[in-house]
Amino acid sequence: MTSLGMNNTPKTTMLESIHEGMDVYDAENNKIGTVDYIQFGDDDPSTPKVEAATARDPNAGDKTFIDDVAEALTSGPDLPEAIRAQLLREGYIKIDSGLLRSDRYAVLSQVSSVSNDRVTLNTRRDELATG
Repeated sequence: MTSLGMNNTPKTTMLESIHEGMDVYDAENNKIGTVDYIQFGDDDPSTPKVEAATARDPNAGDKTFIDDVAEALTSGPDLPEAIRAQLLREGYIKIDSGLLRSDRYAVLSQVSSVSNDRVTLNTRRDELATG
C-alpha cells in the first residue's frame, strides 16, 4: 500500500518533487530551514547493489552515489547507527537550519505535503533527528 500525503500524492512522488533550496515548515507552521539534500530510500542498505536513485545536481561533477551518501551522513556530528539506518531505508531530506543551528533530518514518512517551493512536515521541529 502506498502512503499518501495530504494532497493525495504518493509519498515517493512527493519526495521526487522536492528540490534543494525549498523552505521546510513543521506541523506548527514554523519554518525549520531549507532543503540541503535529498536521498531516496533503499529497502536494504546493506546490499552492495544500489537500489535507489538520488536526486542529483547535474553540476555535481564526478561525485558518485556513495560520495553523496557519505557527504550527507558524515557532515556535522555523527548520527546514531539506528537513525542512520532508518534514514537510508526510508529516504530523507537534510534540512539546513541555519548557521548556528544543527542540521535536521526528516524521513519520508514525516513529509506531509509538497507545494510550490514549500515542504510541510507532519511533525514538530524538536521531533526531527539532528546532526
